[in-house]
Amino acid sequence: MDFNAIYTTPFIYGKSLADILNPDLLATFTGNVLAAVGILLAAFIVSRWASGRIKHLGLKYESLDDTLFMFLSAIIRYAILIFAGLFVLNTFGVQTTSFVAVIGAAGLAIGLALQGTLSNVAAGVMIILFRPFKLGDFIEVGGQMGTVKNITLNFTEIASIGNVQIIVPNAQVWGNTIVNYSAYPLRRAEWEFGVGYGANLADAQRIILETIMADPRSMAEPEPFIQVNNLNASSVDFLVRVWVDAGEFFTYQAEMKRKVKEALDAGGVDIPFPTRTIIMEKPGE
Repeated sequence: MDFNAIYTTPFIYGKSLADILNPDLLATFTGNVLAAVGILLAAFIVSRWASGRIKHLGLKYESLDDTLFMFLSAIIRYAILIFAGLFVLNTFGVQTTSFVAVIGAAGLAIGLALQGTLSNVAAGVMIILFRPFKLGDFIEVGGQMGTVKNITLNFTEIASIGNVQIIVPNAQVWGNTIVNYSAYPLRRAEWEFGVGYGANLADAQRIILETIMADPRSMAEPEPFIQVNNLNASSVDFLVRVWVDAGEFFTYQAEMKRKVKEALDAGGVDIPFPTRTIIMEKPGE
């Protein structure tokens, strides 16, 4: 029986069955299979090693963010495996140019479909690289204020003052003004206290400053500031600025308002409030 006459349809590499059964071709094919297996095995080993080294680098140094290195390790691993797969296909004589073109077109289509998600990922990488804030910082961004609990490539998790979970997409974080209240160890508290026009300003200033500086949280250095700042319709306003640890700021600022009010009352200093005089006339008068 003439196999060449019966099996004329190309089967592998455009060869007929008789050509495939050729010992030399079988040896070549077997060698290619073994080479492909070796390449894939080496690619898995190298990709796993490279991925592990990148992860270890992020864990080794506390100043480096773990999230970025987890992302980079995944990118490196899949890149090695993809190049190994293309190399194996090329070993078997498969033209990889068309595959690259298809992958590129698919990547473009996926990128257009997921442009919102990809923008969040890109913003997440920028946040992790430039570190405008870190876990535990108290920030305000996109109209939301709270403590940073988690930073991922897609979103930033914030716990509000009322301990409510807030998820902010990274594109909205990176694209907005970020106010980080925890960036510096010290903050300057500021108040405005009004006294009546008949009050002794020197006494009022002394009572306000002594009351605030008597609190152990108030810092003498940098030097506190107190001056008459405004002459309102019914009050003379003192502007007061004192430095305090950032972690004590909110409680400290609120408590000082009450203490100064009580001290001014005890010192006999009048604290005015808006008043209005209404004159009513009887009809016919």
